[in-house]
Amino acid sequence: MRKNRPYVLVVALLGILGLALLLPGRPATAQQDAVAPVPTGPLLDDERNTIEIVNTRGPSVVAVNVEIRGTRVNPLDQVIPNLPPQFRDMFRVPSVPQVRQSSGSGFVVAPGELITNYHVVRAALEDDSVELRQGASLRVVFPGSEEELDARVVGANPDYDLALLALTDPDAFPADVEPLEIADSSFAQVGQKVIAIGNPFGLQSSVSQGIISAIGRELPSIGRVQIEMIQTDAAINPGNSGGPLLDSAGRLIGINTMIVPGVTAGGSAGNIGIGFAVPSELLIETLPSLREGGLTGVYALSLDIENRPRVGVQVIAVADYPRRAREVLDLPDTGLVVMSVAPDSPAERAGLRAYTFEANIDGNAFPAGGDIILTANGRALRQAADLQRLLIDAREGDELRLEVWNAGATREVTVTLEVVPVTPPQNQP
Repeated sequence: MRKNRPYVLVVALLGILGLALLLPGRPATAQQDAVAPVPTGPLLDDERNTIEIVNTRGPSVVAVNVEIRGTRVNPLDQVIPNLPPQFRDMFRVPSVPQVRQSSGSGFVVAPGELITNYHVVRAALEDDSVELRQGASLRVVFPGSEEELDARVVGANPDYDLALLALTDPDAFPADVEPLEIADSSFAQVGQKVIAIGNPFGLQSSVSQGIISAIGRELPSIGRVQIEMIQTDAAINPGNSGGPLLDSAGRLIGINTMIVPGVTAGGSAGNIGIGFAVPSELLIETLPSLREGGLTGVYALSLDIENRPRVGVQVIAVADYPRRAREVLDLPDTGLVVMSVAPDSPAERAGLRAYTFEANIDGNAFPAGGDIILTANGRALRQAADLQRLLIDAREGDELRLEVWNAGATREVTVTLEVVPVTPPQNQP
């Protein structure tokens, strides 16, 4: 009988414990820890605005997948070399989760048409072409679908880092997807709210919110042309490239293009609130050319310069002169310094004059004494690309009205465009 006493005691203790738990006024431990859920608080007006935009505009934002012989393409490979040195040195390719990756983002701009960044699709294209290279594929995925739809590049503008896509099968385009309305970004203001939608790290339909931090940030694009970007602190990461930056009305105000990533203590990259978007006004400007097909813009123009009408001058920007040199020479704030005038060119016949001497200022030589072109057809000229853009759609015989400065006086000059033979360098045939 003694051997059974421990078992009897255990059973008795368990019985007492169970009875104690059932006694009134002594609820079970599980009941004590239970928390009744409560509804979330009322949404703020700003929150309701963001949610509405996500629900109504989100379906128009797609993932853009680029593959070359089965290898996913990092769209930032084409951007890093063109960043300013101080940004390039900071850049680290971030580690990403081991999931199927989207190379970029895009959005519907019209029924059957999508916009993305040129650098997102560039690696899949033949050099200086919009044709897919052998072994490359381009596909898009709409929200709520896992089906990848084959796409092609209709046109691209490397200057503005923009590309127009179309589905290979137009009938596969979702009938219920609405195009995004394009706003005029020239009315954008620093401090206004913006919303970014895209596919960072392959995480489809991700949303971030911020403000416009600055306007007119000049950064080189794929085509080595300075364009004035919108800077935002909305979280933009690899994979957001080509996605929309929307205003509080849900209208397109920019196309997310690049970031300046920070580096954590562990060495990985992260968003530090410095992102850049191509202004929507540039999309408005170039969309008709994109629809015509092929490469367009200043970069494309340079590929066929021998057959294009030109002015016949070589120029540099006044802004490239140091402030000290501009002050000593009493130069205007902006404009293009005429460095040379091609013989028997439209510029020579119009009376444009190149610099006549070099001024030595603080030990450096600066061209001076020649003409400075201030405006062309009423548009202020800050960089050589500003003048080149006016020639993109120009035809032989078109007239260009120039405002020219020289030694403090200005004059009006009309140049009739012609195809000017390109003289090869002396060391080339």
